[in-house]
Amino acid sequence: MENISYGEVAGLIAAVALLVLILFTIPVLIHAAKAAKQANQTIKAANESLEQISKDVDVLAHQTSDLLDKTNVLLADVNVKMETLDPFVKAAADLGESVSDVNASSRKMAKRVSNFHLNSGNGFVSSALSSMFARRKRRKGKE
Repeated sequence: MENISYGEVAGLIAAVALLVLILFTIPVLIHAAKAAKQANQTIKAANESLEQISKDVDVLAHQTSDLLDKTNVLLADVNVKMETLDPFVKAAADLGESVSDVNASSRKMAKRVSNFHLNSGNGFVSSALSSMFARRKRRKGKE
């Protein structure tokens, strides 16, 4: 048996240490390779999803543009019809004012008649009848 020198022992220890290092590094490298493969698959799936979302957004933007165009046409049509209806609305407002004026006049007249009836002893009907007969007599006298 031959004597092994210190240099050879040191070389042998270094070789064993390198072998152990390689043996522990292999599973880490395998795990890193699997992680990189999964990351590539995830990125590929994300790219496909983004591509599909981009297509969907393009379709949605086109449909929104069409809808806005139709809304603008509809709004223009409504504006034209509102201009046509404007005189009718003004007429209805004037009619409302006229009805309000008639109501106010009716209330005033009813109040006057009520006051006349309350203040006179004969009553409204008899006053009206006597007024009519007086007019008739005057007409007959003039004829």
